[in-house]
Amino acid sequence: MNLKKIVCATSVLAASIYAQADIKVGVITSSSGPIAMVGIPQKNTIDLLPKKIGNENVHYISLDDASDPTASVKAVEKLIKENNVDAIIGPSGSPNASAVIATVAKAQVPLLAPVGTASIVIPMNAQKKWVFKTTQNDDIIAEALIQDMVKRKFKTLGFIGTADPYGENWGKVVSALAKKHGIQVVAQETFQRQDTSLTGQALKLISKKPQAILVAAPGSAAVPPQAALFDRGYRGQIYQTHGAALDQFLTLGGKKVENTILAASLMLVINEIPNSHPSKAVASKYINAYKAKYKQTPATFGANVYDAGILLEKAVPVALKTAKPGTVQFREALRNALETTKEVAGTQGVYNMSPTDHSGFDKRGREMIIVKNGQWKLLK
Repeated sequence: MNLKKIVCATSVLAASIYAQADIKVGVITSSSGPIAMVGIPQKNTIDLLPKKIGNENVHYISLDDASDPTASVKAVEKLIKENNVDAIIGPSGSPNASAVIATVAKAQVPLLAPVGTASIVIPMNAQKKWVFKTTQNDDIIAEALIQDMVKRKFKTLGFIGTADPYGENWGKVVSALAKKHGIQVVAQETFQRQDTSLTGQALKLISKKPQAILVAAPGSAAVPPQAALFDRGYRGQIYQTHGAALDQFLTLGGKKVENTILAASLMLVINEIPNSHPSKAVASKYINAYKAKYKQTPATFGANVYDAGILLEKAVPVALKTAKPGTVQFREALRNALETTKEVAGTQGVYNMSPTDHSGFDKRGREMIIVKNGQWKLLK
């Protein structure tokens, strides 16, 4: 072999070794399909994630699961087997995230899930210890909603949620909290995210004459139940979960969602938040970067992916002290580092993780918000 070939071969080998040293992060989003309103801002946010952490380059591998949980599993398997990723951000939907838990746990790959349902991290077990959640747990949001109902002296509540892990867990959490505070859940209904008619559920809820109704659904699916209730004359107080926290909720719902109350991210009312809030500067930085790149305001769902980048930025340097990227030792060290996250400000609130809490939000991760004149406003 001549000198030129030796130099070329050496360069290729060196480049290969360097590439292997890069940190690889898979990102699975539902940027098409029924929950694309959630997945598109998440996919867009990938370009705003840190490209370098410490001295290591970070390489992101983006896949679309088309809102299908089966496709989510296949995407995870591909990222693990073919790309040897060190961590995965996603998927977008609660059913999708629930479907991949066993796969990431078996491969020992940390999953940072930007989804609503707390059931992916609660109750904690050997599989869920590999999952970290970048949104507020249901109980933190539900507590704020129930407190508002108590303040308004409501005694009866109707509930309608999606027939999937998101709606199911919300049903459990709200029923328990309502009972604790002397509020009777007089009717509970479910629906599929893709349902186009909810007349039956609306009529059943209205027949029980609840003083308030809580809708538990993510993304655009939050609108149809409320629209159906409005069209059939219900004028009691409607509450929504943080799953409705996107501007499309306002445009799709129009006057039918006026006066809706929800507990959600400070991002919706960023201009009303005091500068002293630990998350305001972080959220503002994300909003401005997203606007600069895409010429529109990001949904809070995109911010959940951005926060995953913040968590990795804090955890990776700790893991690098133990092992090199691309190894099971590094993934284990990364999982351990994520679990010890303390007082890290994200766009949605402040993260304090522990072996039993893989969401880490407290009351700083929610604001009480109302829809007034087609806009989000702080509830005062």
